[in-house]
Amino acid sequence: MNSAINFVELENRIIAATYRNLMVRAKVVLVDKQSGAVLAEPVTTITSAMPVGSLRIRLPETVGPGIYFLQARNAHGEDIARSAEFSIG
Repeated sequence: MNSAINFVELENRIIAATYRNLMVRAKVVLVDKQSGAVLAEPVTTITSAMPVGSLRIRLPETVGPGIYFLQARNAHGEDIARSAEFSIG
């Protein structure tokens, strides 16, 4: 099964993304490209039984400027999908 997460847009500190083939309890995290660090927040958990959907993720004020990407992890914590990189400025 090929899982995917797609960055759509960032507007007013809200990330819009779509996903495909992510199962219930999968987590979507934000990763700083430069350091490779996974940010402690935001973390979004997939709760829908439908394997296709969309997400709206509000960025906390603690997320500073930089290049980031979304990463999806399955219920076992294994990386299963990654979005394109995007800039927060």
